[in-house]
Amino acid sequence: MITPQNIFRHEFVGLEVEVVKSSHNGFTGIKGEVVDETKNTIKVEDVEGCEKIIPKNVATFRFTLPSNVVVEVDGRIIVARPEDRIKKKFRKY
Repeated sequence: MITPQNIFRHEFVGLEVEVVKSSHNGFTGIKGEVVDETKNTIKVEDVEGCEKIIPKNVATFRFTLPSNVVVEVDGRIIVARPEDRIKKKFRKY
């Protein structure tokens, strides 16, 4: 089960996400469902069905877990391929 403590070790595809902070103002406020993830980007489908690609290293994301718990994650921490991030060890925050 995905929890705030182990979110880094899980897949983000299918989770609800919102960009809460970004060094590029155009990304702030984008929200929707994660449909794809690469090493450096997260692709979000918004409510209108438009897909937007957001670089991980310039944004802070707010993920809503299936248990309705909200977790904020700095994108610089999750810059890695999903399959490599799952194996990586993280310090507790």
